[in-house]
Amino acid sequence: MSIRQTNFDLKEEIRDYWSRRSQTFDLAFGHRIPRGPEFDAWQQPIRDHLGPTPLRVLELACGTGEVTALIHDLGHDVTALDFSEAMLSVAKAKHAGKDRLRFVLADAENPMEPDACYDAIICRHLVWTLTDPAKAFGEWHRVLKPGGTLLVFDGDWAKPTRLGRAAAWLIRRIDRFCGADRHYDGAMSERHSAIMSALPFGAGLRPDDLIPQLKQAGFVDFEISSHGPIAKAQRRGANLRNKLRTLVYRRFILVAKSAGASHGGEA
Repeated sequence: MSIRQTNFDLKEEIRDYWSRRSQTFDLAFGHRIPRGPEFDAWQQPIRDHLGPTPLRVLELACGTGEVTALIHDLGHDVTALDFSEAMLSVAKAKHAGKDRLRFVLADAENPMEPDACYDAIICRHLVWTLTDPAKAFGEWHRVLKPGGTLLVFDGDWAKPTRLGRAAAWLIRRIDRFCGADRHYDGAMSERHSAIMSALPFGAGLRPDDLIPQLKQAGFVDFEISSHGPIAKAQRRGANLRNKLRTLVYRRFILVAKSAGASHGGEA
């Protein structure tokens, strides 16, 4: 399957892909964040890096609003942004009637929000999908207040770890004998791969790839922490196939600070 190479066409392909997945997205392991140990594990880095004082937070690519709940439950004012109307409709229904919460239909690479208006930006599994990372990071720096926090949950989805290759082999065997998990990228996995191959981070996303570009956009004070506590919580109560899925790829949590009000400065 081929993907047309202009950014516009690629963005439309990505939008359509995620929109088609919106109604079943929460059924896929690793996307829904159930209350309990997993919810607490995802929320802990937000607690650690944003602190107890209520802040203005921009959540990019909010999807069905799972991470939105993590942020909002800590008392922050949240603007949750996504460029898929279908995803936003699910998120809005999930969070109907809540105050301190605004949903916006917009592109995470061009959020169209005022300068220096947010204390923090949070995104999960977004960065690897960016079609123009340098532009996106410049925009994120622009809308953050000086000293504001960028918190990124992501991973290298292109290259399994050594242990991950063994885990992926076992997953394929389980799929063969038990039937494929139709909610885990399912019938659109070929389409997913085609989109990924056309992206700047399609060959893999690692902190060493990300930090230089964020520095160029004006971010400083980088901290990388392990996704391990989240993966451990995900394995609690999961079946064997889903436990194995937590081992396939190397995931990470990256935190950075906005250096100041100027756009595109060197760190």
